Amino acid sequence: MTRRILVVDDSPSVRRMVAMTLKAAGYDVVEAGDGVEALEKVAGAEVHAVLTDQNMPRMDGLTFIREFRADASRHRIPIVFLSTESEGEIKERARAAGAIGWMVKPFDQAKLLSVMSRVVAA
Repeated sequence: MTRRILVVDDSPSVRRMVAMTLKAAGYDVVEAGDGVEALEKVAGAEVHAVLTDQNMPRMDGLTFIREFRADASRHRIPIVFLSTESEGEIKERARAAGAIGWMVKPFDQAKLLSVMSRVVAA
């Protein structure tokens, strides 16, 4: 079964690079430019993991995670932050909201694939 990953980032170039990396590894990718668009795109759709940025227009990453997790059927879907921010406080807030991991931009493609392989297998 192909695993579907939701990639949420307001930077088209970051989304494109993440999507190309994941697609080359056999993942199906759904892209969104912010949390509002992401929620619209996954309404009624199955996703197996989420990569999200924090700083985005309309809905930031923390708010997106809370809204995404509000649907009980999504409580076990792994969410990983992919952000330029790396301070301890934001990481704690992300974990409290429901993120299970953190990657700092710019990302290493091999590390991204390693992380996604682990989280979708869990």
